[in-house]
Amino acid sequence: MAWTVADMPDQSGRVAVVTGANSGLGLETARELGRKGALVVMAARNLEKAAAAEEDIRSQIPEATLEVRQLDLGSLDSIKTFASGLLNVHDRIDILVNNAGMMATPEGKTVDGFELQFGTNHLGHFALTAQLMPALFRSEAARVVTVTSTARHFQARLNADNPHLTGEYGPWRAYGQSKRANAHFALELDRRLKAAGALVESLVAHPGFSNTNLQAQSSRSTGGGRTQKFFHNAAQRVGMNQAEGALSQLRAATDPSATGGELYAPRWVNSGPPVRRPVLPISRRDADLKELWEVSERETGISFDIPQSGLSPPR
Repeated sequence: MAWTVADMPDQSGRVAVVTGANSGLGLETARELGRKGALVVMAARNLEKAAAAEEDIRSQIPEATLEVRQLDLGSLDSIKTFASGLLNVHDRIDILVNNAGMMATPEGKTVDGFELQFGTNHLGHFALTAQLMPALFRSEAARVVTVTSTARHFQARLNADNPHLTGEYGPWRAYGQSKRANAHFALELDRRLKAAGALVESLVAHPGFSNTNLQAQSSRSTGGGRTQKFFHNAAQRVGMNQAEGALSQLRAATDPSATGGELYAPRWVNSGPPVRRPVLPISRRDADLKELWEVSERETGISFDIPQSGLSPPR
């Protein structure tokens, strides 16, 4: 039978953090985790939109336990402030859904000088996960779910000497690189967690072709280029709705049978109910995964070590 939110186990007593929870898949993920009893930290850059999203959830689920916090994944200072404030309030985190992202934007830079998509979609989540790891280790069964895309297949190997595509930028090339990095990060994190004997698990989720605000934002930010208009219109016509698109990451985050290193995606690649899909050998080459980790540490300045004790925070 197809997996649905009805199959989610009770999440009462658990603390979940969802990035990009103000709209789209993040909003639906926060909604269903809240419906199942989790305390959901809704992390979002725009607090006004996040407040509207919170109200939307409460209008359906008055008893939901929600906490809105500002987080700009394009700023290492914002990530540090968010993580510090969160850890001061919550000693333990059980679920982290690295969901937020941007797609096929014009060339731009984060406040730290990173290429906008690689910096936000990947480096921001890399830094966030590193700084929340102490609280994740305090959970008896924590999960980190990082969201990727089929666009991960459209980009060749990362150029470690030019990860920000200086002089080589293309909106879809940059998006594909960031989504490939999301998958590689999740897989390498899982490998390192297992090597350390940690109870934390890292999984990958692909939402499929979903009709969310991501396509609309991409179209607006590029002035409605031909490719952006095509995907925006296609998503409106044949894309899954937001609730359906969120199912892969919800299953990865909550299904008791799921385990670290697995990929959850729609049955028919870009549509259908969420199922466990194989991770192709080309997607988990050790050299590629380790190289991304090294580049990520170099660019963010964060030494993301996972000691055997699993308790020491990254420096």
